[in-house]
Amino acid sequence: MHQMEIIKNNMKTIWAPWRIQYLTKEKEGGCIFCQKPKEKRDRKNLILYRGKTGFIIMNRYPYSNGHLMAVPYRHIKEVKNLDKEERLELMNITTKCVEILDVFKPDGFNIGMNLGKIAGAGIDDHIHFHIVPRWSGDTNFMPVIGDIKLIPEYLDQSYTKLLEKLKLKRGEK
Repeated sequence: MHQMEIIKNNMKTIWAPWRIQYLTKEKEGGCIFCQKPKEKRDRKNLILYRGKTGFIIMNRYPYSNGHLMAVPYRHIKEVKNLDKEERLELMNITTKCVEILDVFKPDGFNIGMNLGKIAGAGIDDHIHFHIVPRWSGDTNFMPVIGDIKLIPEYLDQSYTKLLEKLKLKRGEK
């Protein structure tokens, strides 16, 4: 039997009908990191926090549950173009992300910035930090064997948990 036939015969089908909306929707023009904060629809756009020079937004297509991004409002492609106030607040809101993500009890975090398409930046003309919670054993056979990612909670449920944690941290009820 040919190797490709063996692979084909072993392939499993996993239905993910919610992905069709992403695959068939018209792609937005412009920069989402510039547009979404202007819309003033924070819950719909998954914006959790607004600071003076930057904000926290949930990743709509997360690497893992609770994947957040810390983003400056100003459209900046290169780190060297951040002013002192933006650099300080970007680090402070990245730290805030780590603090509020303890609601999910992660064992660790990946924090990083992909600069340029070649480095993996999906949006390469507006810098942003990724804050990705990690758990012991969260990398299992599914991504390796099945090319599948498991996200255990709906975005709206995660948004509510994180927003409540953020409000408690600020002393709001």
